[in-house]
Amino acid sequence: MAYEITKIPYTGDVRTVTLGVGEKSVTIGGETAYPFHLFEGEMPNPPKIAMEVWDMEPDNWPEAAKAPFKDVITDPASWAKKCVDEYGADIVVLQLKSTDPNGMNRGADEAIEVVKKVLDSIDVPLVVWGTANSAKDEEVLKKISEECEGKNLALAPVEEGNHKGVGASALGYGHVIVASTPIDVNLAKQLNILLGNLGVQIDRILIDPTTGGLGYGLEYSYSVMERIRMAALTQEDDKLQVPIINNLGNEIWKCKEAGLSIEEAPTLGDPEKRAILMESVAAVCYLLAGSDVVVLRHPESVRLTRSFVELMINGGMALDVPSITKNLEIKEVDLAAIAPEPKIGVPEEEPAKKEPAKPKKEKPKVIAEAKKEEPPIALKPEEEAKVKAEEEAKKKAEEEARKKAEAEARAKAEEEAKKKAEEEAKKKAEEEARKKAEEKAREKKELLELRYKRALEREKLEAERAKLERERVTKTPAKEQKSLVDKLMENLDRIHRRR
Repeated sequence: MAYEITKIPYTGDVRTVTLGVGEKSVTIGGETAYPFHLFEGEMPNPPKIAMEVWDMEPDNWPEAAKAPFKDVITDPASWAKKCVDEYGADIVVLQLKSTDPNGMNRGADEAIEVVKKVLDSIDVPLVVWGTANSAKDEEVLKKISEECEGKNLALAPVEEGNHKGVGASALGYGHVIVASTPIDVNLAKQLNILLGNLGVQIDRILIDPTTGGLGYGLEYSYSVMERIRMAALTQEDDKLQVPIINNLGNEIWKCKEAGLSIEEAPTLGDPEKRAILMESVAAVCYLLAGSDVVVLRHPESVRLTRSFVELMINGGMALDVPSITKNLEIKEVDLAAIAPEPKIGVPEEEPAKKEPAKPKKEKPKVIAEAKKEEPPIALKPEEEAKVKAEEEAKKKAEEEARKKAEAEARAKAEEEAKKKAEEEAKKKAEEEARKKAEEKAREKKELLELRYKRALEREKLEAERAKLERERVTKTPAKEQKSLVDKLMENLDRIHRRR
């Protein structure tokens, strides 16, 4: 009897989302089964691979990450073009690192110039990724959205703090939203609901579940992505039937292990291959969890990840995939020289030596006899009671001292906990007050802008009306004045085509 694979019945599917315009636009999503379960359902749009480009020259990248882009790393437009033409990126993700308020703090106008140059240099979709500072991202992304109307960009990351401003702008100018939440299924669903209430259609949203690096963070992200995909396919949760994007390269390459030199970590192998494999392994894990777009940095990671997708969909031998091509010199270390001296073989056991029996020491007969002859000293009842009372008093004093020390330690701990709680409550209250003040200031600013805009519109309208008043032409009454009944009959004849 032939073996039959047990198949899971799926009642839901993942919505499709289109990025970009023209022939090179990309459609993602559409799955009707778990990732790569082609024996159970369909995967009409295989996962896409995006490459990241920074709007400034990175100052903290390892040499292995800089090497493939050393000739274009100062020009984002040329950098993006190289990612598409030479490395075959399906999507380009422009990281707006220079707009970070804690860094260079560039303005929205400078960011718009870079975005336009990158758009002109590529023909694939573009994702614009901010700095995760809600206020600054809202300011920058809203202006980019307006200036790039009709380009069908993806704006990221859109969080609960700025979803109204960026969401409304994306809705008005025709862009896709990347909804970003901190590794939680319910928060991801809640943000999608808020965007839906704003008017954003579900097929204009991507989920960014917050991507963790290889290791402990990956386990959290992986499990959350699995639950999102399970809810979409088996529970028909329409608010989670959304494609997923993972900003992976940005997390992997800032791990300590990705930047350690061969001298700092000789047992971790070649630094260049180590970081590439870390990125590739993480990408494969996220694809298996349900990612539709993985954002990578190194071209070799892109090649290895793409080969994995092709093997999973079309089949083949992984041994046929070429090994990693290095850009830097091979760095090797003599592990034998730094290894501890091995202990080879089993040590021979020496025969136990018999020690001569020691003669028993006899106690002096005089002492033995003396002890035998001397009777034990008996205490008087009064003395025994006194000794007993002293021992009990000593034990009682020790017990009281122990209890007192425990009480003092407990009181000290409670006082410290209370003090800590008060400090945290104070900080929380100050933070809430600051946020409320910022929100109030922002609302006041928007209200003033709206009032100014409305005033301009009213002024324009009044000018137009005045112009019409000046251009009004007088009318001369007809010689023959028709009655109301005659006018009514003419209208009926015209409507029913009687004449």
